[in-house]
Amino acid sequence: MIIIKRNRVSKFGLIGKNIGYSFSKTFFSEKFEKENLDHTYENFDIPSIAFFPRIISETPSLKGVNVTIPYKEEVINFLDELDEEAKKIGAVNTVKISEKGKRIGYNTDHFGFQKSLEAFLPLQQKTALILGTGGASKAVAYALDKLGFEFKFASRKKTTAGLLYSELDRSTVENHLLIVNCTPLGTFPNIADCPPLPYQFLTKNHLLFDLIYNPAETEFLKRGKLQGTKTSNGLRMLELQAEKAWEIWNS
Repeated sequence: MIIIKRNRVSKFGLIGKNIGYSFSKTFFSEKFEKENLDHTYENFDIPSIAFFPRIISETPSLKGVNVTIPYKEEVINFLDELDEEAKKIGAVNTVKISEKGKRIGYNTDHFGFQKSLEAFLPLQQKTALILGTGGASKAVAYALDKLGFEFKFASRKKTTAGLLYSELDRSTVENHLLIVNCTPLGTFPNIADCPPLPYQFLTKNHLLFDLIYNPAETEFLKRGKLQGTKTSNGLRMLELQAEKAWEIWNS
């Protein structure tokens, strides 16, 4: 007798706020169909991270979730355990739910960012400006530190470790050849938005890297291209971090 082993049906999803733009559901749904897996992936669009435990309890067979803006830091308070790298970064974008219901947090953003950035290296200098101070920026900083970059943060609000956008001048731009947008500015549908930088000081030696992938070319990247700057959106990073999350959920 031939016994056909069927894949166990599991559920996965994305936790976030206003996440209709996200490509994650499409990515995993296509992956499951291509690999003939009877799994599902759902967007859990919630107004507060306080709804996270309810999603866990009310979704049978939920084995893992991705976490996006604005909950990558807040979700940590609702987890039972953190992977060592997630603990160092201080942000989580992947949660594995064990068979006993244990919630374990991981960060795969840093892996996806580092691998996608490496295709553009080396730059003339290992200097970077990180736009934003949220969970995504922490993963980017962790990856840049591993790659030996010197970096500064820039944001709307003054922090001890960063600059205000209004403080960015010609010298700052010229001395930071990699500029990474970790903010949601420019995400669909608000495609006219972009970080307030002095774009006129960008050069062909710069690389603008936007974690946003919808639209494929943000206003941030468009303004860089006008200056002859190399650009990259976040699609490849998304794909790489998603595959890493899939490894974690199945480990």
